[in-house]
Amino acid sequence: MSSPEHATPTKREQRTITSQRQILEAAVDCLIEQGFSGATTSAIQARAGVSRGRLLHHFPSREALLVAAVKHLASERVAATTARVVAAIDDTVTGAERVSNVVDSMWMSFHEPHFWAAIELWTASRTNEWMAGALLPVERHIGGVIRTSIDQMWGPELVGHPRYPQLREMLFSSMRGVALAYTFDRRDPRRDPHLPQWVDTALVLLEI
Repeated sequence: MSSPEHATPTKREQRTITSQRQILEAAVDCLIEQGFSGATTSAIQARAGVSRGRLLHHFPSREALLVAAVKHLASERVAATTARVVAAIDDTVTGAERVSNVVDSMWMSFHEPHFWAAIELWTASRTNEWMAGALLPVERHIGGVIRTSIDQMWGPELVGHPRYPQLREMLFSSMRGVALAYTFDRRDPRRDPHLPQWVDTALVLLEI
């Protein structure tokens, strides 16, 4: 017999889950395509195809909805990126090849929708104290998820190197900063001159 916490959702519970997901994905799409100012409850409601009453039932304020939307997409994208990288690495991959693969995957994650949706909220938080307060614990949570995922990408052998924590934080902060320039300098991120520099730095610090 299934325990209560693993019981199959009822039809009503499943409708609630589906409805929330529709709203969250619509909110993310609005953030990415129209920015913070364009991601109004009316626009999100229309895109999700739900009534205003249903939207407000799940998310009583616009700010709460947008924060939840970014958390929703970020968690999904981090998990997908990690699974893709880990699945692509096997015992035949050398240390240098692994470094190149992981650095490239980390960098490309800063060009996916969750990053740009988050940027919209970070910018809004500069002058919106409520948003800043609501976003802070979400970003701390996501930061922990991202760091755990990054560790899985590198693998236990490289993670065990004494300089690995230094490398991880340097790459994470540097990539995030460089990615911001792509808001106005729209070019192919795969050709970014920082990529070989990040790989070389990793090889040196990890003594590969």
